[in-house]
Amino acid sequence: MRPLTRAFGVTLASAALLGAGVTSAQADPGARPPSTIDWQPCPDDAALDCGSLKLPIDYREPGGATFDLALARRKAGDPAKRLGTLLVDPGGPGGSGVDFVTSPGQADYFSKDVKARFDIVGFDPRGVSRSQPVMCSVDLLSNAPTNRPANQAEFDALIKYNRTLREDCRKRSGPIADHAGNDSTIQDMDAIRRALGEKKINYYGVSYGTLMGQQYAERYGDKIRTMVIDSNMDHSLGPWPFALTEASSAQSSFDEWVKWCGRSTSCALHGKDVRAFWHNLLAKADRGELPDGLTARDVIGAAFGAFYGPAWKQLTDYLVQLDSGVNSRPSSPAAKDEQVNDVFQAAFCADYAMPIRSFTEYKALETAENKIAPDMRGGVLGHIAVTGCLGLEKVVTNPQRRLDIDNAPKIYMLNALYDPATPYAWAVNAHKQSKNTTELMTYEGWGHGVYGRSECTTAPVDQYLISTKVPTVRRCEAVEPADPAAQATYPTRPLPVGPRPGVPGWLR
Repeated sequence: MRPLTRAFGVTLASAALLGAGVTSAQADPGARPPSTIDWQPCPDDAALDCGSLKLPIDYREPGGATFDLALARRKAGDPAKRLGTLLVDPGGPGGSGVDFVTSPGQADYFSKDVKARFDIVGFDPRGVSRSQPVMCSVDLLSNAPTNRPANQAEFDALIKYNRTLREDCRKRSGPIADHAGNDSTIQDMDAIRRALGEKKINYYGVSYGTLMGQQYAERYGDKIRTMVIDSNMDHSLGPWPFALTEASSAQSSFDEWVKWCGRSTSCALHGKDVRAFWHNLLAKADRGELPDGLTARDVIGAAFGAFYGPAWKQLTDYLVQLDSGVNSRPSSPAAKDEQVNDVFQAAFCADYAMPIRSFTEYKALETAENKIAPDMRGGVLGHIAVTGCLGLEKVVTNPQRRLDIDNAPKIYMLNALYDPATPYAWAVNAHKQSKNTTELMTYEGWGHGVYGRSECTTAPVDQYLISTKVPTVRRCEAVEPADPAAQATYPTRPLPVGPRPGVPGWLR
């Protein structure tokens, strides 16, 4: 969910099989010769290349309407040792691969050895940022009804809102809004490979980018040299297992923060009853006693965002200030534009069917979420995703199915035990579905995204990308977030892009 992961706390149940995997041996109707990429110096950094690739909006009509897919490239630092292209996607849905390559803060994301040997190429997936963005009404997004309906009328209002938003985005964006799912994105990825003149591609995807990688491997496995998928999605899950594993992951991330406060003097609540403090703070929010009208959901969202780091010390300091009546977080500026890029429905709701057939079924799911994650008042990101697609079952073009990779080299999967966004259970399940073509490395720590957290999580990936030899490392010890040396060596990354206001990393 632009960067996702969590601990396995409930039994996974696979969704009904809604289609078989497509292999690279099948005919590809969109595999026409791609247009060339006219690389030019990037506007903000002339040392980098920016360009675009003209592609079909609908691959079933390759001669029809087109759009320009935006790309950015950081050339290999040592051309004599160049091994090829490393295509990257930072997740989402909604994350910009162009920003991933061009942002100064991302310049050192990969190690020197990787940057020396690979052209690192990022792309904005269709519907995102510079690639014919899906635009939606700011007013609609800012005035959504509750996604926790308490009665039939509120449930009906949520379904009506989702459909209204869907139509608004379609009217503002055109046909791209109907073709933003991964079934189209993976064809874009192979068009990039062909336009670059690469027989085989290397790929690094994190969070929602792992779903792109998984499905690319299903269809174009023989076009892969190496693939690293970090913080994994599980595309076999229906709404119940999806929501409940997400709730479990959110709760386990909360539990790990409480444990850290118990063992670390850096925690402003060290030696105190953290859970009691937390629930007292939420009760204050319920009574309208927090500054700036902050709600309990605002507080829960702030904590959930901090778990991505994890930024436990910063979170605790903030909550203590909030409890004393001081809101130290800057408020988001009010949107001045009429519309904003919001690709969540167009992408996620095309990739996942989330049928909740009645208010009664919804309440049963919400009750189960609350039981699994009592401190987080149910699920966070998973709940947002499921309720954001209610009533949109007809727009699903890439429905859930078990992962089926037959014709690819070994793929290296990474996942943290305590990832708030993409549960560890998802990686375990995806690995079981593809055990002959994937290897799973478990980071025994916290946060979203594994690569770069320690020498153990970085060196094997680098070795694999360079040599193609699958690492033997299967587990890496956790690195305490409060360790100054570790933070200096492996800096905290920007938050992933969230699908909605109030979700970590959401960008207007």
